[in-house]
Amino acid sequence: MGRAYQNRKLSMAKTAGQKTKVYSKYGKEIYVIAKNGGVDPDSNLSLRRTIEKAKKDQVPTHVIEKAIEKAKGTGGEDYAEARYEGFGPGNCMVIIDCLTDNGNRTIKDVRQCFTKTHSKIGSTGTVSHMFNHQAVFAFKGEDDEAVLENLMMADIDVTDVELEDGIITVYAPHTEFYKIKTEFANSMSEYNLEVEEITWVPQTYTEITAEEDIANFDKFIAMLEDCEDVQEVYHNAELPSA
Repeated sequence: MGRAYQNRKLSMAKTAGQKTKVYSKYGKEIYVIAKNGGVDPDSNLSLRRTIEKAKKDQVPTHVIEKAIEKAKGTGGEDYAEARYEGFGPGNCMVIIDCLTDNGNRTIKDVRQCFTKTHSKIGSTGTVSHMFNHQAVFAFKGEDDEAVLENLMMADIDVTDVELEDGIITVYAPHTEFYKIKTEFANSMSEYNLEVEEITWVPQTYTEITAEEDIANFDKFIAMLEDCEDVQEVYHNAELPSA
């Protein structure tokens, strides 16, 4: 699971090209979280996590601060969360999370991504039951058993710890995210966390090998990245190594 997860992260990173779109998506997400849960990151843990993630993705401080300042005001945009599920190219499973102020526009844009790549959009619950909502941490290391022991000694619920090609990946229930992050800071600070996020992790993976499916998959992801309302894309596709 660890290697496939890393491949998915790499494949997504290749499509996250235009910085302005990344900044815009983070700005919208920070605005919504701050508007709904408060503008203080110390009391709004979701806001703190999103700000940390934005900084790791090199989002400028002024973009973050502008979104928080905007959330302090009254009125403003009214965004709603929307999730779409379905089967992408090569019959892989896909979950798409959106923030939208126009649901009709969003579903039209997302449906077009499916239609133009010979994919099939489904209803709520079509594939999400085949994913686990988890905290995931990945970093360079060799002693996965020591990492597991440290986390268990701290009374942290861990789903799995894997070591593959010099990368240790920790999987845990999403509710354990901050306990794990704190434990790394306190007792395992020698590790540089390359991945630290709450995400949807597939229970199984679908290998995509046909050239037509690979081309359609790349097109599918690129089209979703171009949709202004799409925030996150999760999938179980496993692509051939470049």
